[in-house]
Amino acid sequence: MGYYDDHYPKRTGRKSSWLTPLIVGIVLGAFLFALVLPALVKYDLLPYEVVVGEKESPGIPIDEKDHNNTTTEQVNVDIQSNITEIVANVAPAVVGVINIQAQGSLFVEESGESGTGSGVIYKVEGDKAFIVTNHHVIQGADEVEIILSDESNVPAEIIGSDLFTDLAVISMDAQYAEKVMELGTSENVHVGEPAIAIGNPLGMHLSGSVTQGIISGKQRAIPQDFNGDGRADWQAEVIQTDAAINPGNSGGALLNLEGKLIGINSMKIAQSAVEGIGFAIPIDDAIPVMEELEQTGEVTRPFLGVEAYALTEVAEVEWERSLNLPKEVESGIYIRSVEPMSPAEQGGLQAYDVITELDGEQVSDIVDLRKHLYDKKVVGEDLEVTFYRDGERQQTTVQLSTLSY
Repeated sequence: MGYYDDHYPKRTGRKSSWLTPLIVGIVLGAFLFALVLPALVKYDLLPYEVVVGEKESPGIPIDEKDHNNTTTEQVNVDIQSNITEIVANVAPAVVGVINIQAQGSLFVEESGESGTGSGVIYKVEGDKAFIVTNHHVIQGADEVEIILSDESNVPAEIIGSDLFTDLAVISMDAQYAEKVMELGTSENVHVGEPAIAIGNPLGMHLSGSVTQGIISGKQRAIPQDFNGDGRADWQAEVIQTDAAINPGNSGGALLNLEGKLIGINSMKIAQSAVEGIGFAIPIDDAIPVMEELEQTGEVTRPFLGVEAYALTEVAEVEWERSLNLPKEVESGIYIRSVEPMSPAEQGGLQAYDVITELDGEQVSDIVDLRKHLYDKKVVGEDLEVTFYRDGERQQTTVQLSTLSY
């Protein structure tokens, strides 16, 4: 009976004779290859290119060659960052803004810090330095203080603010303005270009924080609900960036790589599933508002005088039954009420009229109405309104008056 052994059996007898011929073959083959290779290269008989000893002289690129219709091109990429220099230069122009509100009863009153944000010194004129920040940073403030880059506190004065653009202008004594931010332009900003955000996230203990990202999008339309009723009251057009913007960054600077101000940081999407989506007010849109706030302390906008809502907020069955709309009407805004002595009343508009066009342009909701009024019209100008009443298409001309916010 046979069995299997765990061990390999020992070899006996002479060693194999195959080793010596193998070594001789390798040496002979290498010798022949060394003799034949130059000839193959010379007559271009190899299926690939062999480059021997070709070096690039300083400042002289290797010659571009065309092999099999393929062009080789040398690309030099210089990756250098001047962010450190930019920040060192502009940091004193970015300040902290403290919102101080009176607290207490009629007999005992205390001043408390209600919130902090950021601001940008953008102008010095005479003995005043002007600072732009967000409306929501100074909203409800009884007093405002500025925290400079050296952490000293300076009293400031609110010149004016605007709810719709979320901008405010405040001033302080010009002697404290160490640096004035240079204004750039947001029109020429390109998606994908680097951006730098400077501000005071989460309070003054993190003042002067710098984050870097890119421009993620331009002219983003973000609905704004000011009164908390769940309806959009306005639609802000903003620059989107992935540079980190956190509470306290509001009112801070968004810069390009030239160190110029291209936006005022305003908000971010604060959801657990969302990261890296922040928004800034384009500087081209901000400048006219800043100038008007400097001069008058408020932004004056045309006033129509209606309480209106989108047709989409009404069940479609009511469009024909209650509003008597013809079937060809697919969108518009219905008037719930008209303010007495307003331009709308003087123009003959009534409750339950349905506005479909302003100056020949279709409108679908209250945002469209406000955009047309605030962006395209001025106080005292005529507005042509196309509307439906009892199923009939009508037109009226309204002379817009003034309403300040």
